[in-house]
Amino acid sequence: MKTIIISALLFVSLFFTLMSCAKNDTVDPTPKTFVLVHGAWQAPYAWQSVKDQLVQQGQNVVVVELPGHGSDNTSPATLTMDVYRDKVVAAINALSGNVILVGHSMGGMVVSAVAEKIPNRIDKLVYIGAFLPANGQSLLALASTDSTSQLGPALIPSADQLTLGIKPENLAPIFIQDGSDAVKKQVVDNYRAEPFIPFTNPITLTATNFGKVSKYYVYTAQDHAVGLNLQKRMVAAAGIKNVSTLNSSHCPFLSMPTEVTALLQDIAKQVPAQ
Repeated sequence: MKTIIISALLFVSLFFTLMSCAKNDTVDPTPKTFVLVHGAWQAPYAWQSVKDQLVQQGQNVVVVELPGHGSDNTSPATLTMDVYRDKVVAAINALSGNVILVGHSMGGMVVSAVAEKIPNRIDKLVYIGAFLPANGQSLLALASTDSTSQLGPALIPSADQLTLGIKPENLAPIFIQDGSDAVKKQVVDNYRAEPFIPFTNPITLTATNFGKVSKYYVYTAQDHAVGLNLQKRMVAAAGIKNVSTLNSSHCPFLSMPTEVTALLQDIAKQVPAQ
């Protein structure tokens, strides 16, 4: 009987040792580096909660402020999609190793152009409620096919046609209808008119560069700015198989940052695949 008990204890000990080894084999202890790109009418503040959570969980995070947004006062007359692209490329080139590049809304156009420029620096390309162009498409061309978006009728062009504004009372209903009062106020308080020229710039994408980067798309199912039907059409056209859904407004990083953080962490662990 004593021999049987000892054997059983040895078996249990071996079992848990093997399980521990197996678990360790699937966990990558190396921190990932996330580069987060905001969308139109927004700025780095929008990513702050997700950034804080990712950093607290051991990841490295860089949030890029696009020219003409946030505290940057570059003249909208000088801005193009290439200028946005080059700002993100410079941020990535200042880092070591590859990155997980995340774009939201208009930022999807930017990160696509970045992936075309430096595909070998991008481990994964993640779109969250984002515009996803095919070769030669502009944001304006894509947005014009969105029959459910509430954004178009709310736009107010400036007299010089260099920026597009939105009435303050339309900001929360379009971008963050599921957010708290504090979050809605944050969106209004940080609002700036959006440079218009980049909306008109077509994006050049090739199978050789953009085509080889692993892509992930996160649908925002209650989106009033980029309609779900358009999101699905863009994903189908790009042939992306790695998709997830958040039952959120256009800005889930503001209304449900914990869920966005968890989703990005999950994507980071997945084996890259087209």
